[in-house]
Amino acid sequence: MTGATPDSGSAIAVLIVDDDALVRTGLSMMLAGAPDISIVGEAADGADVPALVDSAKPDVVLMDIRMPKIDGLAATEALRRRPDPPDVVVLTTFDTDDHVLRALRAGATGFLLKDTPPAEIVDAVRRAAAGEPILSPSVTRQLIAHVSDGADHRRTQAEQQLAALTDREREVAVAIGQGKSNAEIGAELFMSVATVKAHVSRVLARLDLNNRVQLALLVHDAGLV
Repeated sequence: MTGATPDSGSAIAVLIVDDDALVRTGLSMMLAGAPDISIVGEAADGADVPALVDSAKPDVVLMDIRMPKIDGLAATEALRRRPDPPDVVVLTTFDTDDHVLRALRAGATGFLLKDTPPAEIVDAVRRAAAGEPILSPSVTRQLIAHVSDGADHRRTQAEQQLAALTDREREVAVAIGQGKSNAEIGAELFMSVATVKAHVSRVLARLDLNNRVQLALLVHDAGLV
């Protein structure tokens, strides 16, 4: 499941997690300029995230990777195991294959590099709060390469998981793997957006996945895209 979407008209609550105070300050100043975003807390290490999530109840967590005690990947994995967790966008200078895939498989809604233009980071926060996946172009290229080099056991496992879906649910899953929006899926499959959302929710629940990014990875692993 994804983090709760903010009520219409309310600000998106954001928690910033980075061990560099200058980076935290820069992100805070950048996001504070958006009228629909509110910074509800900052942390310098992944170890501080659980308590801050409990107290500040953010909708979105911007998470660095390299931190001294608990890194952002481990913190993301722990956070996404909690009931009704916030959405996580990993924002880092490191974009190695292992980092990207581990973050996304852990349930991160997106993965952006710190040199992403400010306006795109602000947009990413809004999209994450809406449950939409966010990937920088370089990350997308890495995922394509990962799929090309996919191991047979990963394909077999993914195929077995997707076999639990109905034909219609499988069509929706494949469309998500193709990066299509709910509106695009509805137009292609002749369904209303509300019906598409219902199918997506059922698919995520049936496969025990957190979000659309994990579903897209599974579809790619199965070789369906």
